[in-house]
Amino acid sequence: MPYASVTEHSVGVAPSYEALRLGRGGTVVAPPRHDVFRLPALSTSVAEARRHVVRRLRSWGIDQDTRDSAELIVSELFTNAVRHTSSEEVRCSLQLIGTRLRLEVADQGCARTVPEARSVTADQEGGRGLMLVEALSEAWGVRPNQAGAGRAVWAYLAT
Repeated sequence: MPYASVTEHSVGVAPSYEALRLGRGGTVVAPPRHDVFRLPALSTSVAEARRHVVRRLRSWGIDQDTRDSAELIVSELFTNAVRHTSSEEVRCSLQLIGTRLRLEVADQGCARTVPEARSVTADQEGGRGLMLVEALSEAWGVRPNQAGAGRAVWAYLAT
C-alpha cells in the first residue's frame, strides 16, 4: 500500500552547532531522528503502520523490547483513529530524542469523546487499548491536531 513518508534528521533551532553536537559534559550526542508517514484510515493500514514503525526503529538501532512496545502502541492508537473517527487518513510520527522515543498518531477528527484509558470487565471484547498504552509508556496524552480538525495521541517510551 502506498504511503507518504518524510524523514527528518534534525529538529528545532539551536543557538550554535556545538549546542546540537555536544551533550552534558562535552560528550557527542546524535541528532534527533524524526519520521512521519501517512496512511489511509482503513483497518488494513494498521498492519502497514506496524511494519513501518518496526523497520524505522530497527534502522535507528532501537532495541527489540522498545520496538515491540512501540509496535503495540502504534497499533492501538492507529486502530482507534480508524475505528472512532471519520478520518480519511491517519498520520504517524516517530521521534527519537536522546534516550526517549516519542510516538504520535493523529486523526482528522469527529470522534465523539476524548481518548482515555478505562476499566473493562473480563468478558468485554475491546476497550483495553489505551490501558496498554498507559502501561507501556512513560507518559501519554492527547492534544488537538495542529494540522486542523482532529486529535493527536502521543506516548513516550524509554529506549
